Amino acid sequence: MKIVVKVGTHAIAKKTGRPDYRALTRLVAQLSELRKSGCEVVFVSSGAVAAGVEALGLSARPSDVNEVQMCAAVGQARFIYEYEKLFAAHGVKIGQILLTHYDFEERRRAQNVKKALDRLVQSGIVPIVNENDVVADEELKGRTFGDNDWLSFLIAKLVKADALILLTTVDGLLDAKGRRIPEVASFRSVAKLVRAGEKGRLSKGGMDSKLKAVKAAVASGIDVYIANGRKSVLGPLLAGRSAGTFFPGSAL
Repeated sequence: MKIVVKVGTHAIAKKTGRPDYRALTRLVAQLSELRKSGCEVVFVSSGAVAAGVEALGLSARPSDVNEVQMCAAVGQARFIYEYEKLFAAHGVKIGQILLTHYDFEERRRAQNVKKALDRLVQSGIVPIVNENDVVADEELKGRTFGDNDWLSFLIAKLVKADALILLTTVDGLLDAKGRRIPEVASFRSVAKLVRAGEKGRLSKGGMDSKLKAVKAAVASGIDVYIANGRKSVLGPLLAGRSAGTFFPGSAL
């Protein structure tokens, strides 16, 4: 089974932006267990810019693109260093891949990305993918990956994943009264059931960003889950237990 797991900034970072080691340790243990059980795992992780915000002593994510790039350059090294240590404790090697929109817009570039991901996975290495905020200029053009939600869909489609799991700080898609919706059989009902979430001060995503990615993924036949990244949910989700919100592929 091929799985793409995406974690949002706030699920693995404290309010200051400093990495939340307890959350990171829990998540890495789950990902390592999935890989050891025979799953092919691609991990899409946000958090580099937030880590840079903390390291540079800033109070919030900057609005200036060049300052965001600076935070990414500082924070990316910090986050990947932590991931390398945590995965190594489980005997798992990692590889880093940083991407922009351009890497998906031209077929040859996209195929090169796919080949790199396939080789890493086949070699037992967990790819850790993130937007290359250091060189990306998408924000100048009004385009972003939405805290990597859209990037995770593009990756899932590219590698022909069986499932895409979006980890956030809530237990799944919530209705207007804050109750978790276990399954969405038809995407047409989503707008009537929920309100778009708000993004945090350290990220650029939100539930609206996730739903855009979900809609595209299910249209491509990919099963999608939204779940709480601060809990041990990956095993239960893939075992069929209700631990988030499930969107079956082609649920349109």
